[in-house]
Amino acid sequence: MAELHIIGQLVGAKDYPAASLFCRWSAVAGGAWERLQGEATGQTQVDNPNDGEMAKWAHPIDLHYATKGIQGWPKLHFQVWHQDGYGRSELYGYGFCHVPTSPGEHRIECVTWRPTGNLAEQARSYFVGGGAQVLSLDVVHTASERSFLRTQAMGTVILELGIITRNFEKFGVEM
Repeated sequence: MAELHIIGQLVGAKDYPAASLFCRWSAVAGGAWERLQGEATGQTQVDNPNDGEMAKWAHPIDLHYATKGIQGWPKLHFQVWHQDGYGRSELYGYGFCHVPTSPGEHRIECVTWRPTGNLAEQARSYFVGGGAQVLSLDVVHTASERSFLRTQAMGTVILELGIITRNFEKFGVEM
């Protein structure tokens, strides 16, 4: 089978309205893909940078897949959260990016968004905290479903990924 190695890190995040951020992430691949090694989900530590600096996580990503075709190429999903002084967590953004298809080193900036909800939900969020969240994480990477949401642009998650492909030509998997 053809193999794909994804080795890198979640570097951090920038341009969010507050500090004290952490990220929950997951790797999603189609049915033709088999994860051979590595954790497909994870969570970074909370970083509380000084004003104007980016949150730094340096959280490792190391995945190894085998596949018979390129359909369902892996994607990385992100949920960025803010932790307040009382330890409460508030969703600050969702985002996703496709894993690059070309071998080599890649720096990726993944923009994030969050749902704003209707007027009543916005008022409740302002006075009580929290905010609207999606019911299914599939909405994050499915444009047809996401197009019906009211959203607000948030910050950017920064990744550095090294991509290694092996035996794609040998097994007739064309990219």
